Amino acid sequence: MKQLTTNELRRLFLQFFESKNHDIEPSASLIPVNDDSLLWINSGVATLKKYFDGTEIPKNPRIVNSQKSIRTNDIENVGFTARHHTFFEMLGNFSIGNYFKKEAILYAWEFLTSEEWLNFDEEKLFVTIHPEDEESFKIWNEEIGLHPSKITRIEGNFWDIGEGPCGPNSEIFYDRGESYDFGEERNEMYPGGENERYLEIWNLVFSEFNHNSDHTYTPLPNKNIDTGMGLERLASVIQDVPTNFDTDVFIPIINKTEELSGRKYGENDIDDVAFKVISDHIRTVAFAIGDGALPSNEGRGYVLRRLIRRATRFGKELGINKAFLSEIVPVVKEVMNDYYPEIQASEDFIKQVIHQEEERFLTTLDEGIKIYEEMRDNVKGTTKTLSGEDAFKLYDTFGFPIEMTVEYAAVDGITVDIDGFNAEMEKQRERARSSRKDNNSMNVQSETYTNIKDESIFTGYESVQSEGKLLYIIKDDQLVDTYDGNEPVEVIFDRTPFYAISGGQVADKGIIENDHALMEVVAVTKAPNGQNIHTVILKEGSINVHDNYSLKVDKETRNFIIKNHTATHLLHQALKDVIGTHANQAGSLVEKERLRFDFTHIEGVKKEELKEIERIVNEKIYESLNVDISEMSIDDAKKKGAMALFGEKYGETVRVVDIDGYSIELCGGIHVVNTGQIGTFKILSESGIGAGIRRIEAVTSKYAVELLQREEQTIERIAESLKVKKQNVESKIAELEESEKALQKELKELKASLQKDALSDLSQNTVQIGDYTVIKTEITAGSVPELRDTMDMIKSSHQEAIIALATVIDDKVSLIVSVPKSLTKEIKAGDIMKGMAERVDGKGGGRPDQAQGGGTNVDNINDALQFVDEYIKNFV
Repeated sequence: MKQLTTNELRRLFLQFFESKNHDIEPSASLIPVNDDSLLWINSGVATLKKYFDGTEIPKNPRIVNSQKSIRTNDIENVGFTARHHTFFEMLGNFSIGNYFKKEAILYAWEFLTSEEWLNFDEEKLFVTIHPEDEESFKIWNEEIGLHPSKITRIEGNFWDIGEGPCGPNSEIFYDRGESYDFGEERNEMYPGGENERYLEIWNLVFSEFNHNSDHTYTPLPNKNIDTGMGLERLASVIQDVPTNFDTDVFIPIINKTEELSGRKYGENDIDDVAFKVISDHIRTVAFAIGDGALPSNEGRGYVLRRLIRRATRFGKELGINKAFLSEIVPVVKEVMNDYYPEIQASEDFIKQVIHQEEERFLTTLDEGIKIYEEMRDNVKGTTKTLSGEDAFKLYDTFGFPIEMTVEYAAVDGITVDIDGFNAEMEKQRERARSSRKDNNSMNVQSETYTNIKDESIFTGYESVQSEGKLLYIIKDDQLVDTYDGNEPVEVIFDRTPFYAISGGQVADKGIIENDHALMEVVAVTKAPNGQNIHTVILKEGSINVHDNYSLKVDKETRNFIIKNHTATHLLHQALKDVIGTHANQAGSLVEKERLRFDFTHIEGVKKEELKEIERIVNEKIYESLNVDISEMSIDDAKKKGAMALFGEKYGETVRVVDIDGYSIELCGGIHVVNTGQIGTFKILSESGIGAGIRRIEAVTSKYAVELLQREEQTIERIAESLKVKKQNVESKIAELEESEKALQKELKELKASLQKDALSDLSQNTVQIGDYTVIKTEITAGSVPELRDTMDMIKSSHQEAIIALATVIDDKVSLIVSVPKSLTKEIKAGDIMKGMAERVDGKGGGRPDQAQGGGTNVDNINDALQFVDEYIKNFV
């Protein structure tokens, strides 16, 4: 067996399949694009679903990739097992309707065993198959030469993820030897059993059936191959180390953690768990943030927050009591930069996000300890059990792992309701599952569209009108030769000027007609083989295949769409200029009336920044920059500095939109020829739409002018109301604001004077209880700040008194208590407040010298005030 680094192993895998005429597919973003069924990209095939379900036909049906992936269903196991990870790389080779079982098996065996490639010892390799897959058995037995004793039939070897392509699979196992025989049950000691000796290294999936919506299975129009091999797991075998964490992609990260903690990896099991957790989680969060995810309380942002908190908590286990994870990011960059330069490109931003989140958690952790202590003090009964609900609150709100809660509780002689905690955890998982769209992983292949391979030329870059021959009419996924109905129908022409929705740009609208028919185009999409599919409604006559038609795009609508599209490119670059290069596109919508642009940014864009962005875009419009559009190789585009858009896949030849060197992007959309055609650009709004994702909406051209006119009319109406000229509106409003402030001050002083007069004689509300003077009364106050002001006023003339005040604000009771600091060693305002608040069905608390609270039971105000006397009597 060859000795290889992980980077060499990845490169060798890609080179092998490239030599077998596979195209190398770059690793895609971890954030799924246009797929609500996935929280993260979780496998190599997840980014190729459009090929497997027939939505799109690849240029080359043979594909190979090394795809970064995240799986989070076993976070609790990470660090405690040899191979559980949240972030990992999946090596895979794929055939879309090309080769099948024989070639897939022969390729796998050649890569693993030939001297030129990995040179595995054949004697140490075993395989499993589905019991009914006789074809695979014959290939392994007769073609490869494996003895039947090395081929295990397992019922579970059938890959089925719901509706869509599925089929049997064959797994390859490596025998690590007797040293990995850890005493598992003997009936599990076989390839595919629950043991550590036989390690699965490759899974070959043979997609040959459609799993239909009625749960029947039919043969696929095109049979596919989907294989998966964990890079880290294969590296552990190649490098002959006991776990994935001992490979060369983890050890440098662990070494950095050793440096930060002063502890050593490999000295004890408890510390080793912490080292593993940190080394796994920092890779995950660094790559996820680099791809545009940010910590939050929901979705993938919640996953990031949880991972950062878990790693920070395990850092504390190693004696690291500060924010430290950001210091490991440079090591992740160095280890992974060979194939993933995106960490280096966003390194500073990634470090900033992680550091802020970790600092926030360290503060929260201290708050969580206080909450735990309150929960502990409220535990009642002889069993002394902390409820599952409380344990889950500590976990969910303050990031307390259940293990930490159990440890704290054990010190205090308390048990934790683990079953209750698990029940709450399952409720949360169910909420997370239901919050995602109920959508199966793939569509069912359409044989009709897959088999349409006639060329359809797009002429829309040059013109908004062309003549075309009707090639196909598709109704309910069936080809028909003629149609005269009222329902929408799909049509494909040999030429078309209609743009299909993509890249954020909406599809063109318009009409298609000849002497016998009139169609309204309501949608345009891409067929699997790249033709534009027009969804039309027949307005007049009937349509027939092979007839010629005139296809006319709505020119006015197209004109405004392309202005907005070019403005979107300018906006994207202006954002990077003003707020930073991390502001990457996370979605867009370009339509007639407006443009919408989503981008990654951790906080709201400041008003002055928005003004500067708007100024830059308009400056580029007024400069009348030429928009040059050309096609070139992807390598030449990169050399030119072209920016690829979020989540898009590009072939060898790409279309580059160059706005005079200011903005250079890969884009298939339609644009103006000169920025001066845009006219004017105006930002409507900036808002947050998710974890670390901001949205800007804007208008251009006549829609910007109309907006400015409406705003001018509003100013005119205000000026008329204020009886001033338009240019004096701002100064008049400032004058009115100052006047209002003066009136508010005068009103406050008047209220204070009236309150002072009302409270000038508090003798009837003052009692002497032993050595303590107690003042308690109900007052009139319009707000809580007024209540506090009244307390300050009374304290100024009764500094040695214990004072309790109550008032009713908006039908609710508000309470405040003050205790002289000289008395707080024995009498505490917070304790008094708790008792008062209970009397009015509320809550309260605070410092020993002052506390606030309130409740909803207005009728019990006197009872609350009376409690003060009852409490003080305990100290007499």
